Amino acid sequence: MAVRAAVLPAIGAPLDVTRIELPAPGPGRVRVRLAAAGVCHSDLSLANGTLKVPVPAVLGHEGAGTVVAVGEGVTGFAPGDGVVLNWAPSCGRCHACGLGEVWLCANALSGAADVYARTVDGTDLHPGLNVAAFAEETVVPVSCLLPLPEGIPLTDAALLGCAVLTGYGAVHHSARVREGETVAVFGVGGVGLAALQAARIAGASKIVAVDVSPEKEELARAAGATDYLVASSDTAREIRALTGKQGVDVAVECVGRAVTIRTAWESTRRGGRTTVVGIGGTDQQVTFNALELFHWGRTLSGCVYGNSDPAADLPVLATHIREGRLDLASLVTERITLDDIPTAFDHMLAGKGGRALVVF
Repeated sequence: MAVRAAVLPAIGAPLDVTRIELPAPGPGRVRVRLAAAGVCHSDLSLANGTLKVPVPAVLGHEGAGTVVAVGEGVTGFAPGDGVVLNWAPSCGRCHACGLGEVWLCANALSGAADVYARTVDGTDLHPGLNVAAFAEETVVPVSCLLPLPEGIPLTDAALLGCAVLTGYGAVHHSARVREGETVAVFGVGGVGLAALQAARIAGASKIVAVDVSPEKEELARAAGATDYLVASSDTAREIRALTGKQGVDVAVECVGRAVTIRTAWESTRRGGRTTVVGIGGTDQQVTFNALELFHWGRTLSGCVYGNSDPAADLPVLATHIREGRLDLASLVTERITLDDIPTAFDHMLAGKGGRALVVF
């Protein structure tokens, strides 16, 4: 059966929205009709080669939809079920999984090298980050599915698959923000907006949002920011001025640029914690001298997928949503079609808006 999809023909090439041929789901696989898919900065990083992916590929890794058909041996899901796509399923067998660090699973992306579909002229296609959500329908391993939480609209639920798990997890699992602490979030895109809401849920006493765009202040404050700064060479000094000259307890960097990481680190108090969520290229080199590392006693840590266990965290997030503490719809600043994804990429590069959501 042919469906429309956004195909990346080669690294650096424009996306080609075209028809592709999906097979019937084989053993252990499930066909899903997408309701919505978020456009994440990681998709842009795949398209431009910052992150490596076999091509041609269908990108998109943040999505939700309805099960259309299941292959042999699939249990737990049936046609008509609402599902959230999980682009990084844990294998349960590797060293990281054995330590309980499922977000670092060595085999999480093994499916990205598979051929999952073909173009109408017979060219093999790979599933981007496992799930190929930039398409009307997709076929995925059953391990890439999570049940749609009760009471969550299917379209909004797409955001749970990356932005919310990442932003919430960065605050609650990686940075471990405690009630009364002060927090700065750098980058007010989809993940940054989720991190701001998570900091508010954690009970942070002051939440400073930082972005290059002054137009994002209203979005940031609605998400929980108590203060808003337009990024500049004085950002670290301004944050210290807002915190009694101490700096924040926690900085969450959602950009992935060397200058932003360094500024986030300098914005924390002595003994503070900086969590880096943004994905940067190998050219983004961050430097420190040995004396400042000793003197400041700060912690700098990376954060993959919010250090989350999606199966365990999704029910927690659903409770926050149902009880009004977490607002998914407010993360979305554009509702678009497949054909609009290149424009959404341009908006991300220009620092505009929060999350663009492809609605099918």
